[in-house]
Amino acid sequence: MPELTTRRELMGLRFDPETMDSALQRCLAWCEAPRAPHTVITANAGILCMMRRDPELRDAARAGDLVLADGMSVVWALRGAGTPVPERVTGVDLMAGLLEAGGRRGLSAYFLGAKEEVVQALASRCATDYPGLRVAGLRNGYFGPADHPAIVEEIRAARPDLLFVGMPTPFKEVFSERHRARLDVPVIMGVGGSFDVLAGQVRRAPLILRRAGLEWSWRLAMEPRKMWKRYLTTNSEFIWVASGEIIGRRRRGATSP
Repeated sequence: MPELTTRRELMGLRFDPETMDSALQRCLAWCEAPRAPHTVITANAGILCMMRRDPELRDAARAGDLVLADGMSVVWALRGAGTPVPERVTGVDLMAGLLEAGGRRGLSAYFLGAKEEVVQALASRCATDYPGLRVAGLRNGYFGPADHPAIVEEIRAARPDLLFVGMPTPFKEVFSERHRARLDVPVIMGVGGSFDVLAGQVRRAPLILRRAGLEWSWRLAMEPRKMWKRYLTTNSEFIWVASGEIIGRRRRGATSP
């Protein structure tokens, strides 16, 4: 499948102008091609802000083979900057699409992250929700740096087509990039809390809120003590930095011949 050549840049990260379907097809094409590792980055406003202070995260995100706008604030900012992407592509929806398509094609997946009961529940649900998908292995997210080499070798030996890392940022991006060559998995994707959603442990926002770009308000309502400060500081920083970038681009566009 030919690669799209023109990426859209915002706050130092270049996004691929993909739809959900085209992103899914690119990942499936990697699974069917000669075996080579690829990383998928789904970046929201929080990741863009964290990149400003975390060089290793910034390098890992920029090295992504497929970089997607996961967050309506990012989609809106890219549109305002005159470099739009077609739509929001969320990690949880792309993961679900890959599991469904993987079931039809007989692909295999490895799940790394979350609590033991969550990752076990996810693997169990795959048997009923995605028949035909093979679970190559699983491991909960409670491990330290000393365990990384053994985990990487376990995943490599399992030879999954898809590796989903259900861990927070920046761990999921940095781990995936640092070990991508040794992992040798066609699609390596950090998915944050998607395991909890797809395992049925966490209820996702209603579709009407997701389409309106208000999924953050649902999460805030569900976990106000955990989320209010994060959203207040992150959203304020994102609006300030992204707005400055948009205004700067418009001024340059207005003064160019």
